[in-house]
Amino acid sequence: MLEGIKRWLGGKAAPASQAATPVDLASFADWSRRGAVRIRSPRETEGVIIEGRAGEWPWRLEWGASQRPYVLGRELRIRCAPRLPADLQAIVLNRPLQEAIEKTLFEQYVEGVQTRIDTETPAEMRWLVMYPNLSRAELGSLQERYAATANHKPWLLNWLSAGLGQGLLGLHAPASTAFVLMVNRGKMTLRTELDEALPRTLEPYLRLFETALREAPDALVDPEVS
Repeated sequence: MLEGIKRWLGGKAAPASQAATPVDLASFADWSRRGAVRIRSPRETEGVIIEGRAGEWPWRLEWGASQRPYVLGRELRIRCAPRLPADLQAIVLNRPLQEAIEKTLFEQYVEGVQTRIDTETPAEMRWLVMYPNLSRAELGSLQERYAATANHKPWLLNWLSAGLGQGLLGLHAPASTAFVLMVNRGKMTLRTELDEALPRTLEPYLRLFETALREAPDALVDPEVS
């Protein structure tokens, strides 16, 4: 994870991830969502694409080769564009990834030759420096497993305070597996490492993502962020 982040910051391409293995689409035949989603294989690469809706918002799930160096195996990505302010920026990530990013930034920009962080630095990293992280007290029961930051703390606290916080606690994933939930430019994205694409492996992340979508607009209680 650390070496991948260092290459990313240094402008060097990370080694290409191994192509994703084929997905047996027949394994989704009895999935409870089968009537509400479209499941297909990508045209140019192996993996799976699933498209569905959470209420009025269409989402897109992709599983295949990693697009981020901190995701060391197969990458699961879920994206949606809910009705959120375009300037709202927030990230929730697991502690090992936060610590790896902060360690890399310190080595690159404090002990190294670089002295500032610019727009070429990926958002996942910039925000950990630009915005104050939620304190452990503010994170409450999430504090051992997750870190979070945003350009509007009241919204982030509201977002994490109900079902999303409980969903994050109930997510059973290896502690060392990178996990990111981002809001940026009106879009929400979840990224994590996932070895297999099966209904039982995808469903927990999709349920969590749908909870995040459902509760994000309700967290907008400040008129300055509406």
